[in-house]
Amino acid sequence: MSKKTFLIPSLVCFGLAAACTVGPNYKTPPVEVPAAFKEQPPPGVKPGDWKPAQPQDAARRGKWWEVFGDPQLNALEEQVAVANQTLAQAEAQFRGARAAVAEARAALFPTVTAGASVTTSRGSTGRSATGTAGTSGTATIYQVPIDVSYEFDVWGRVRRQIEANVANAQASAADIEAVRLSLEAELAVDYFQLHGLDQQRQLLDTAITGYQKTLQINVNRHDQGVASGADVAQAETQLETTRAQAIDLGVARAELEHAIAILTGKPPADLTIAAAPLGVKPPAIPVELPAELLERRPDIAAAERRVAAANAQIGVATAAYYPSLGLTASGGFASSTLSNLFSLPNRFWSIGPSLLATVFDAGRRRAVTAQAQAAYEAEVAAYRESVLTAFQNVEDNLSSLRILSDEATQQSAAVAAAERSLTLAQNRYNGGITSYLEVITAENAALANERTAVDLAVRRLIASVNLVKALGGGWSTSELPSAGSLVAR
Repeated sequence: MSKKTFLIPSLVCFGLAAACTVGPNYKTPPVEVPAAFKEQPPPGVKPGDWKPAQPQDAARRGKWWEVFGDPQLNALEEQVAVANQTLAQAEAQFRGARAAVAEARAALFPTVTAGASVTTSRGSTGRSATGTAGTSGTATIYQVPIDVSYEFDVWGRVRRQIEANVANAQASAADIEAVRLSLEAELAVDYFQLHGLDQQRQLLDTAITGYQKTLQINVNRHDQGVASGADVAQAETQLETTRAQAIDLGVARAELEHAIAILTGKPPADLTIAAAPLGVKPPAIPVELPAELLERRPDIAAAERRVAAANAQIGVATAAYYPSLGLTASGGFASSTLSNLFSLPNRFWSIGPSLLATVFDAGRRRAVTAQAQAAYEAEVAAYRESVLTAFQNVEDNLSSLRILSDEATQQSAAVAAAERSLTLAQNRYNGGITSYLEVITAENAALANERTAVDLAVRRLIASVNLVKALGGGWSTSELPSAGSLVAR
């Protein structure tokens, strides 16, 4: 057996023996995590009550909206994952990132090309020593070559690129969950705002019915000479103003209904939500320790994975400082006659290694490495900022729930006081002690306080939704696709 027979195995063994991975190995950047949140959990919350759904192969986990106990909201939320186009765009971007992993992995294997060619040429043999013309003719060569090229990943450039693409694909998967959670929360907020407007409309309709009766009473009293025309005009003004307010609510309600339709992937004409007052109250949502928030927020997970990708790119840039070791081989058949092309004597082959090193590049590699290092530091800063923002989101909504709860209690007292004031004003007016203006003032104050109470109820529900979103909606980093599964594809 010739020495050439051992060439390929020897080179492979050399590549495996010398293979190493240059560049820094990844470590998750440290972040400052408080021991506890500044704001205390809402009243009635017990640690451990909030539990994300158990992982299932056939079902989505973390259906956090079910804690509100609204069947219509549940049905609408289920449609977000099926038909929302923003979510479909994020999923397509993940498939592209996953394909990039396969593209990088392909560089670990040889590239094989095959072809066929027919070459016809005419030439002259030149002139003889006596000066006479030489012979000339036409020749046709048939070739079927097969070429193999392979670059040994001695310094880990390809492996670092795979590492970077895997991290980017995981970040893209986390982006899907961040988009999904944001859309789900947006739908819930729109839904509660819409039914809050329905409850506002219900209050105004009730007031309009009462004002119509009051206006008729004032008209009758005016006809009897008991009430003045001013009382009638004031009652009519109050009635028409309230009717206008009720009509004006329709604009915001229509816009919210249209927004919900788009979130569920439907044109606005295909969705109608029946008017109904708010039927749910803010649920108790326990809060986990701040350190666990890093495992629950998909946006934090995406930012951390992008740091890992940037770190791997430093290794890719560093590998350019080292020489590349390659192997090329070619073989096939060549003949001047097509009938004898594939005969054994017409075969040809060649094989040989190559070593290529960059001697001078005017600082290009140094600049690329510095660029990769700067990109890594930027991603670290973005990751730490996302962690701080997450803590802020939780604190904001915890404080909102606490303060709004206190405000709702106070507002209930204000509503009760306004109703007592209205009763007294009506009695004074009926007794002829005061003018009808006092009644109108008391009625407007009572209606305003009732509407404020509804607005507080909506704001508390929205704060609950935003708190669930800030806590990650029951998602966990364990749901990210593993590097093994991405590379295997």
